[in-house]
Amino acid sequence: MKRTAVNPWNWSLRLGYNQAEIVEGGTRQLICAGQTSVDETGTPQHAGDMRAQISLALDNLEAVLSDAGMDLSNVTRLGVYATDVDEVLKNFDLMGMRFGPHHVAPPMTLLGVTRLAVPGLLFEIEATAMS
Repeated sequence: MKRTAVNPWNWSLRLGYNQAEIVEGGTRQLICAGQTSVDETGTPQHAGDMRAQISLALDNLEAVLSDAGMDLSNVTRLGVYATDVDEVLKNFDLMGMRFGPHHVAPPMTLLGVTRLAVPGLLFEIEATAMS
C-alpha cells in the first residue's frame, strides 16, 4: 500500500494529521466502529479521566486492528468525538505517541459532542484501515 500525503497547508501537521492522503495498492478495507474506554465486557472505565479514556480507547482500537491482521500503520482515516475538545487537545500527545512510531498521520476529524452513547464516556475514536 502506498500513501501520499496531500497538504496544501502545513498547520495540520503540527497536530499530527494530513489534510488528505492518496492511498494506492490496498486490497482489504476495515471499517471500525467507534472505540471507547470500556473493558472486555463493555463496562466504561476511567470515569472523569480524559487521558486514561483516550489511552484505553486507543488500546481497544489497536485490538480491533490486530484481530484483522492490521496495526495503526494501516489506518487511513480517523473520526474523533469528545465531550470536551479542549481537554482532548491537552492530551493529544497520546495520539502522536501511538501513531508516530508507525510514521503515519491519517486524515482526521475531531468533533465536540454533548455526550456519547454511554454516560460517563468522554472520548470515542473510529477508524478506516486498509492493507
